Amino acid sequence: MRVYYNTKGIGDVLLIELGSTTNEVTTERFGDVTLVTDVETNEAMACNLFSFSTYEKLPSEGPIELTADLVTKLQQILDQNDVPLELKADFTPKFVIGFVKDLQPHPDADKLRVATVDVGESDLQIVCGAPNIEQGQHVVVAKVGATMPSGLEIKDAVLRGVPSSGMICSAKELALPNAPEEKGILVVDSSYSPGTSLDAISIEL
Repeated sequence: MRVYYNTKGIGDVLLIELGSTTNEVTTERFGDVTLVTDVETNEAMACNLFSFSTYEKLPSEGPIELTADLVTKLQQILDQNDVPLELKADFTPKFVIGFVKDLQPHPDADKLRVATVDVGESDLQIVCGAPNIEQGQHVVVAKVGATMPSGLEIKDAVLRGVPSSGMICSAKELALPNAPEEKGILVVDSSYSPGTSLDAISIEL
């Protein structure tokens, strides 16, 4: 779930992104809210909240930080407009320590490999092209839903036919001070447990 607000670009409309799809979508208006739904799955993909400033004032524009309080307020707006939707937000850390449990060659790309990465609560399959990745490493993983310092949003993907959920990051991609220019993922201290939030550790290069 992502929230955007840009009055100069699109006017007084709050955009709520709930998912992505390549299928046909349909739209339905409920008062000040337009609900966008995947035709095949009937899942909500987005909500557009018009005249948003009449409901709530935001301290900034652009991508809006998601908080439990904001989600509660957005749900109240949806309920006021009789929108048949319950918002669900994931507040778990999006940048975490991962442990590379297994590493296999990509079946259709010589420079890619398929990693099984323990991120604490689950294992993720991540396709990685870094030349220095090895089984047994502790690395930094950007989970699906993360936004990189560059603005890149991490989503589920299929790379050369293999599903990939997340990204194993380099120091440069994380915008860390003194990050090396050469390609390669950031390998961290093995004392950090899988699932540990990046915010909870100190990394010195």
